[in-house]
Amino acid sequence: MTYCVGMLLDKGLVMAADTRTNAGVDNVGKFKKLYTWEFPGDRVFVLLTAGNLAVTQAVVSILSEQINDPPDRGLTLKKCSTMFQAAHVLGDAVREVRKADGDYLTSNGESFAVSFIFGGQIGKERPRLFNIYAAGNFIEATPDTPFFQIGEHKYGKPILDRVARSEMELGEAAKMVLLSFDSTLRSNLSVGLPIDLLTYETDTLKVEHTKRIGPDDPYFKMLSTEWSKALRTAFANIEALDI
Repeated sequence: MTYCVGMLLDKGLVMAADTRTNAGVDNVGKFKKLYTWEFPGDRVFVLLTAGNLAVTQAVVSILSEQINDPPDRGLTLKKCSTMFQAAHVLGDAVREVRKADGDYLTSNGESFAVSFIFGGQIGKERPRLFNIYAAGNFIEATPDTPFFQIGEHKYGKPILDRVARSEMELGEAAKMVLLSFDSTLRSNLSVGLPIDLLTYETDTLKVEHTKRIGPDDPYFKMLSTEWSKALRTAFANIEALDI
């Protein structure tokens, strides 16, 4: 399984994904699930993937190959004029893989189980963030709900529900996202380090800040330790139930 978080801020985007794949207790692997396409000064896209690895890799390959297709081809990530159009391109790629492989997966007792978080910015349009489903349809993040999660999301959701705000600074939001991962890692063995983290600043139109966080990362170790201390302190400071 996996865990991915994407957050839309007034000042940009924070995107993160773990790298663990799990096809049984004796078949655990490590694969990248955060992908970028950038055309500096013009547009930048970030994609997080969860679900059937063969399907998600096929979708990523289609999107990359389309960019180099003949000029008379239809919309591609390079040709879209809005992020809404780009989300449609991604949705169409999902449907293309489903058309090719969906029946074969079903006949072998497997489901077409995939989901994506897709964010970016094109030109002067504001950054936008979408959650794309297995059917190729999607919803868009709003100031009321500025984040999406896919994969094993339940353990990391409480802190996002309580703390996430679209006006947060990028570094503050990245700290919150990593705490969400820390909670998930403690409670779910199907999610694992390293974590790929990307922050994107509005209107830069290029990827400048990426980080792979492994088990020996000093900041993540400090964050996990201090968060545990803070929770224990907060718990101790709340009056006990009178029984």
